[in-house]
Amino acid sequence: METFLECLDAVKGATFGTGITAIKLTALGRPQLLLQVSEVIMQARRYMMDLAGSTGNILTHHKTIQDLERYLGNVADKKEVKEFLTKVTSDKDGILHLFPWTGIINEDCQLSETFRVPDPVTGQMRRLISKIPPKEEEMFRNMIRRLNTIVKTAQDLDVRIMIDAEQTYFQPAISRITLEMMRKYNTEKAIVFNTYQCYLKDTYKEVCTDLEQAKRQNFYFGAKLVRGAYIEQERARAAALGYEDPTNPSFEATTEMYHKTLTECLRRIRILKDANVDPKKIAIMVASHNEDTVRFAIKKMEEIGIHPEDKVICFGQLLGMCDYITFPLGQAGYSAYKYIPYGPVNEVLPYLSRRAQENKGVLQKIKKEKRLLLSEITKRLAKGQLFYKPKGKYVPI
Repeated sequence: METFLECLDAVKGATFGTGITAIKLTALGRPQLLLQVSEVIMQARRYMMDLAGSTGNILTHHKTIQDLERYLGNVADKKEVKEFLTKVTSDKDGILHLFPWTGIINEDCQLSETFRVPDPVTGQMRRLISKIPPKEEEMFRNMIRRLNTIVKTAQDLDVRIMIDAEQTYFQPAISRITLEMMRKYNTEKAIVFNTYQCYLKDTYKEVCTDLEQAKRQNFYFGAKLVRGAYIEQERARAAALGYEDPTNPSFEATTEMYHKTLTECLRRIRILKDANVDPKKIAIMVASHNEDTVRFAIKKMEEIGIHPEDKVICFGQLLGMCDYITFPLGQAGYSAYKYIPYGPVNEVLPYLSRRAQENKGVLQKIKKEKRLLLSEITKRLAKGQLFYKPKGKYVPI
């Protein structure tokens, strides 16, 4: 059994100062396995599309076990099909999952045997994933074991874990595993957070679906909202393989997606407050260096009636970037964190370059920050208060 430090040593991630750590799931195991699980999820969605006659996540169709039995017709009486139906996860509002996803994070999951669905014509169980060699099955179990070790240690130390978003061809598996980790560990507070990239066209829909799952399965939901880091890769891959570009067409469209998604989260938090339910059932990190987005978040919090002391919204920026945003947020009582990447230099630098790509106005921000610092130093020298500590009520940004 690997220790926490051995697991963490394999991760190239980041820390948000005290209390929050971010990790990349692809650093814990073989990325190809995540690709295969993502394909399974997409095939399962197509299977449900045939049943429901519409696209989208299985949970959104509100189809019941009885609907599935009718879809399968006469083959529903077959022994293997009956066994499959007993494992389908559902509640009073319909089917949540076709597969027992809880098993996938219990370290003993056999991928090849888990992802099977009945053929509606023959009733034979067919695999949605090709037969995986035992060695690769073991690799997947090791990845889940490492993730469980990290999250369990985080829970014991009261530290939040944010699972980074990655390319769209990995993301269905990453989100699915992360949500199951939420269901397992977020029983009393939000320990595990999923990351949502708002440059993707489906982000709002995905967040709404995941919020609905958290509500129906009664666990605390954690989300880190970012603009995104792989836009050039996504567009190039879509063009090369001939599928629809999954990204928003412009920076403005991405900003609109970010604000729309954040507003929905704030709206649901307000509903919880009004119902005298713990508002911390939904916890959001606004991870943005964009001044307009931070202003928007603060304004919406005020409009909707969510206060800094509610501790349901926090803000995060990279260490050394946009301190003129982070520090006033903290002084005004908002939870604000500085993001510190760690790992081998040759692996951290590409990460930082993606952040620079994500924040193309970074040079202008640095120039503005230098002007603000120079202005503040000049003001303090003129007043003879070089080590002056501000006091009073501040409006950030």
